[in-house]
Amino acid sequence: MMNIEVFTKQRKAMKMSQTKIAAGICTQATVSKFENNGKVPSLNILNQLCTRIGLTVDDLYSDPEVSVVALRHQLDDIEDALMREDYRFAVKELNNVESDKIEASLYQMQFYYLQGMVRTLTNQKLADILFDFSRILDDLDEKHQTIFTQLAYLGSGILYLRHREEARAKFFFNKVIDYLAQPISIPDRDDEKKFYLRRLTLIFFSAEFLSNQECFAESEQLINSGVQLCADEHLTYYLARLKFLALSNAITTKQSNELVQRLYQETLAFARLNHDVVTELKTAPLMKQWQEAVIK
Repeated sequence: MMNIEVFTKQRKAMKMSQTKIAAGICTQATVSKFENNGKVPSLNILNQLCTRIGLTVDDLYSDPEVSVVALRHQLDDIEDALMREDYRFAVKELNNVESDKIEASLYQMQFYYLQGMVRTLTNQKLADILFDFSRILDDLDEKHQTIFTQLAYLGSGILYLRHREEARAKFFFNKVIDYLAQPISIPDRDDEKKFYLRRLTLIFFSAEFLSNQECFAESEQLINSGVQLCADEHLTYYLARLKFLALSNAITTKQSNELVQRLYQETLAFARLNHDVVTELKTAPLMKQWQEAVIK
């Protein structure tokens, strides 16, 4: 028996109205009759509607607690851990994902992005990482229409940077920076909060790369755009990391003591607000180094 509630819950979880999910596929009335009256549309239409929210038709015949809903929560938990820099948890949970059973392309892309990025940040095998990102770039998003392409570019840039291949790293980071310079456009099937958090991931690592390249003005521009995005969308987690990066830039470029102190206080405040222990711990030695330089 078809469990229509699985479809309805997933649509609402992705914050898509009936009108939005129906756009270009069918009428809003078709979706309403399906959800409220159990009138199932044609298989072709139903398949397109499911794909738009990361489901397959088969998911509607499954127990939601052991199918796509559980998978979505599992991948989201890993992505949250990645943003918290809790790589141990991310590695452990990725090993528990049955990747061969993921059918929806949206979740396949999320899985390969997470696996590739975690492998990159924990210095795992180059070939495995490149394969993860190539699954997105050359297969799942070969037309490069989703933010996962940009995240795969970002991961590739970080990977090459860690292998001291600066020219290749710059090639990929420039793609991401060019993307960030364009007006924000959220694909229809994307969850807005997830989209903005992923965009903040792009902003943070790109700003960090520019800072390491001593392109401080460009780095500050990205940092400011990230802080503004956090304010506009009421997102707080990345604020500590962005403020830390701004603090590092201010110290490196010998900005005023007042600015350094303000950024230091803001970094600590946001780190504590978000229980960001990693950023809080990184701030102490940075400030000690600055204070020693001031005394000299």
